[in-house]
Amino acid sequence: MQAITIIINFPGGIISPGNLYNILVAASKAKIQYVRFGLRQQLFLDTISYNAETFTNELDRLAIDYEVDQSQYPNIVSSYPAEEIFVRNSWLTEGVYQDVLEAIDFKPRLKVNICDNNQSFTPMLTGNINWIASVEAEHYWHLVIRFPKTNVVYEWDQLCYTNSISKITRQIEALITSNSDEFIDNINASGAELFKQILTDDCITKAATNRAPSTPFNLPYYEGLNRYNNKYWLGIYRRDELFRVTFLKKLCLLCTETKVGQICCTSWKSIIIKGIDEKDKALWNSLLEEFNINMRHAANELNFQIEDNSTESLDLKNYLVKYLSIDDIRTYGICFGIKTRKKSEIFSSILIRKRYLINLPGIKLLPVYDILRAKDFNPNERTEEIFSSGNPKAMLPEQLRRVIMKFYVFRKEIKQDKKVSNTPDKEKSNPIAQENLYQCSKCFTIYSEAIGEIESGILPHTPFENLRHDYCCTVCESSKNEFTKVTKSTDNYVMP
Repeated sequence: MQAITIIINFPGGIISPGNLYNILVAASKAKIQYVRFGLRQQLFLDTISYNAETFTNELDRLAIDYEVDQSQYPNIVSSYPAEEIFVRNSWLTEGVYQDVLEAIDFKPRLKVNICDNNQSFTPMLTGNINWIASVEAEHYWHLVIRFPKTNVVYEWDQLCYTNSISKITRQIEALITSNSDEFIDNINASGAELFKQILTDDCITKAATNRAPSTPFNLPYYEGLNRYNNKYWLGIYRRDELFRVTFLKKLCLLCTETKVGQICCTSWKSIIIKGIDEKDKALWNSLLEEFNINMRHAANELNFQIEDNSTESLDLKNYLVKYLSIDDIRTYGICFGIKTRKKSEIFSSILIRKRYLINLPGIKLLPVYDILRAKDFNPNERTEEIFSSGNPKAMLPEQLRRVIMKFYVFRKEIKQDKKVSNTPDKEKSNPIAQENLYQCSKCFTIYSEAIGEIESGILPHTPFENLRHDYCCTVCESSKNEFTKVTKSTDNYVMP
């Protein structure tokens, strides 16, 4: 029997416990035991064709929109799950989110993101139409377009008022979809040409004096039962991405019993429940104990973003997390992504990308992996630089360790640069010199003079020429003369 996936969108990641409960009851009738949440804050339910009709008939009866094995209407993503618990003292409150989401009274075919500027919990630029709250004026928004199926990004020179977001969004979608040759899968797509056609006569806008802010990535620990203000929030993450239907049904009933009006699904495939009263804390702990829900996963596991509906990506994540844990490697401030499909949208500082050395129609052989880093390791940047390419799976843990070390060297350089820039001119030292890197020509492993190889007894700042004559690559054991020099400045480095 054929397996199919039912997709249900929750705009902004906001879920009514009552609606979710009804969906889960319908899922139970179709013998669905587990559900998953997706990167764009939607619900995935896997079933077989034999039971699918039972489920979809129930959804039709409940007047719940859904799609089968496709996503023509990608969900509207928002940073609302972070509001009040990870983001405070912002003009972008629950009421503003609700106003924006309710005003968008159509189902966009393009990806729309609605985000607070002062957070990195929800990706700001993984949409095609990205609204970012302004710091210049309350209720005004920056607009950043990322043209579909490209990394071409354009920022509008106007700020848009909250009440005009829906009108501008509708116009942009219509223009892009009706001029697909010009604006879709076209690396020469022009934002200037697009915005020449936008009509703003009945919209409230004003000139932007600054660009949209870029918040440094700092992923909060998003699981557990945690106190905020005079209440608690609960974050639940599942290693296998599977949430048992019986557990979620009881969770919905407990929300109703304790007068919790919302559940949030996040871009990390987890859920958050806000507004839990102190008096109800024991009830929530009892629910977690009943279903043996683990609440304390390692941070180096929580900061992975992988594709939806990909067992392969999930297996690779678990493989890499195992090695990160064994080696006790620090990963604070890093977002890892895994991509096995060409057009997947993954938010990452460091990306592991699969490809095939032989990739012909109907024939895919010899899988290898490239490791890429986002510009300045900022996940919101859409440009990537290759750190290491063509790696067999067995080499990935070591190469991942090395790029993580690069990240911390970069962070140190940035701090030094800031320190120098804040020093009076007469006290400023010379600019940071270029860092020498040597790359193995066989497996592309990098030796950095700045980092050295502590595990081999080589201290940081050891010149390559001072290494022993019998030095060899730590990954493939190639000899010293198989390494070639590449140059990295503080901004970039280029592979030969």
